[in-house]
Amino acid sequence: MRPGRPLLLSAWPGLAEALEAHGLAPVSAAPDPAAGPPYAASFVAAASLAAAAQAPPAPLIVAVGEAAPLAAAVGAAQRAARRPPSGYVIADGLMPQPGTPSRADLRRAQNPDLGPDPGAAQAPPGYGSEPLPPVQDWPDAPCGYLYTDARHAPCARRAALRGWPVKDATGAAGPADLAEALLSLVEEM
Repeated sequence: MRPGRPLLLSAWPGLAEALEAHGLAPVSAAPDPAAGPPYAASFVAAASLAAAAQAPPAPLIVAVGEAAPLAAAVGAAQRAARRPPSGYVIADGLMPQPGTPSRADLRRAQNPDLGPDPGAAQAPPGYGSEPLPPVQDWPDAPCGYLYTDARHAPCARRAALRGWPVKDATGAAGPADLAEALLSLVEEM
C-alpha cells in the first residue's frame, strides 16, 4: 500500500521530520488536556481541524498511545469531510472497539497487565473513565499495529488475530528507525 499523507495523532518526537526525509509531509495533532471535557471529543475535533488546515486527500492515520482508541472516530470525521483514510496504524496503544467504552474499559479488556499509562498521573480527572466516541463500521481501510514497547505485545497479538500486519520495533534506536518500521508496516497493509 502506498501511504497517504500521514495524519500523526500524538506522534513520537522526531517522527514527523523522519517521515519528511522520506518525502512524506505529515500533519500532526496532539491532544490538549487544557481543552477540558469531553477530552476525547475535543481531541477528535482538534485532529480534524489540523487535517482540514492541510487537507490531506486520503490520510494515513497514525494513532499513538492514548490517541490510539480514537483512530476510528478521527477516521469517521475524515470520511465526513470527504477525505477517507487510506489506512490506520495503531502504535503502542489500545485498539478502538465497538460501543462507547472508556480508556479504562479498553485497558481491562485488551491489556489488563499494562497498568495505567505513565502519563495518566498528569491526566485530568475523568480522563480515563469518560466514554469514548462510538465506533461503527470500523475498520474501513487497511490497518496495522506497530509497537516499540514489549508491554504492548498483547494488543499486537490481538491485531495479528484480526489479520493485521504487526511490526515489532522494540529495537528502534530513534526517529529514523521508527519511520523505517512504520513505512515497512504500511507496505504490508
